[in-house]
Amino acid sequence: MIRVASLFVYPVKSCAGIELQRAQVTPRGLRFDREWMVVTPAGRFLTQREAPRLALVKTALSDDALLLGAGHLPPLSVPLARAQAAPREVLVWNDTVLAFDEGDVAASWFSRHLERPVRLVRFDDSRPRPTAPEWSQGLDGRSAFADGYPVLVLARASLDDLNQRLTVPLPLDRFRPNVLLDGCGPYFEDTLSALEDEDVNGVKLRIVKACARCSITTTDQATATTQGDEPIRTLRSYRWDAKLRGVTFGQNAIVERTGWLETSASLRVV
Repeated sequence: MIRVASLFVYPVKSCAGIELQRAQVTPRGLRFDREWMVVTPAGRFLTQREAPRLALVKTALSDDALLLGAGHLPPLSVPLARAQAAPREVLVWNDTVLAFDEGDVAASWFSRHLERPVRLVRFDDSRPRPTAPEWSQGLDGRSAFADGYPVLVLARASLDDLNQRLTVPLPLDRFRPNVLLDGCGPYFEDTLSALEDEDVNGVKLRIVKACARCSITTTDQATATTQGDEPIRTLRSYRWDAKLRGVTFGQNAIVERTGWLETSASLRVV
């Protein structure tokens, strides 16, 4: 029986995530996932690749605010009510999308933490961001500020298998999944075409593309420091994908049917 072991949402791109017991799945992924992003003053996205200290920003969600914390800085509260300011264009990878600037207080807070001028922006749903059509199997895939796809699926057994190959095991937070699966073997996610909740009209996720891994996996999320070249070096020895020109770990999915997911929920392979 395939089960949902854990659910995670990452409200601010490249910042720490939140483990949930229950999550609403929208057309562009788990609600609030990668809905905010830190950008340069010119509007180009930043991630841990260029700004590893983003890993140290802790996130939480209350009924009316996104709550942020980082080291010595006072906590920051960003209202969930959308800003009234006009949207601006920002760049995430090769996509130009609309976003609302969250104002000078949030910009100052992140600028102090990263020690460089930045702004915090929020995704504007008035201009949907489609997933790459060549991988979306004819479906209307959408995402917010995720790298390319709205949901990342990983089997717990895959991490266990990788850790058996490493000298020093790595925690799950290096890989930032949204849906962690139990009840299946290592790399079971590679064999899937789709998963759906066993409840009638429940969530359905379409598996569309292997997740090619980058240097963020080598960054200790507790210290924001790079820890050598693992797990990339070990993954390269048995998870190299010539077509994607990278090592893969986990599978990207798009949302075929919305709804709610809960931990321990049973999933059907379709």
